[in-house]
Amino acid sequence: MSRRHAAEKREVLPDAKYGDRVLTKFMNNLMIDGKKSAAERIVYNALGRVEDKAKRAPIEIFHEALDLIKPSVEVRSRRVGGATYQVPVEVRPERREALAIRWLINASRSRNENTMEERLAGELLDAVNSRGSAVKKREDTHKMAEANKAFSHYRW
Repeated sequence: MSRRHAAEKREVLPDAKYGDRVLTKFMNNLMIDGKKSAAERIVYNALGRVEDKAKRAPIEIFHEALDLIKPSVEVRSRRVGGATYQVPVEVRPERREALAIRWLINASRSRNENTMEERLAGELLDAVNSRGSAVKKREDTHKMAEANKAFSHYRW
């Protein structure tokens, strides 16, 4: 990693159907082997399923689910005098979004439905109802930070 200057952030274009940048980031993370059209098909069909079940705007449900998954604190390892402490730190907004997207995709992939569309739709609906693996992951992260609150003075 270069110490001279930080890498500049690339600007992602809004997606074709909803005009949403976060949805484009989500599709890019879901994509495997550069197959963007497959990722788009999965996401759009999953959002269609969510709309049928929830009778609400799918993009609104998507953002609500992401907001419920985003962590506000996490633990980072910090070595102090031979001992490693799990120090709770606040999460930057870009990282919060990236973690939420990653957790949602991983939780969807580990579900038992037949197609990825069904898995993603199920996980989105579960997240909106505050259950499911992705929300549990956030809760576990917050519990870990809460348990290690005593080491917060090691924050850097």
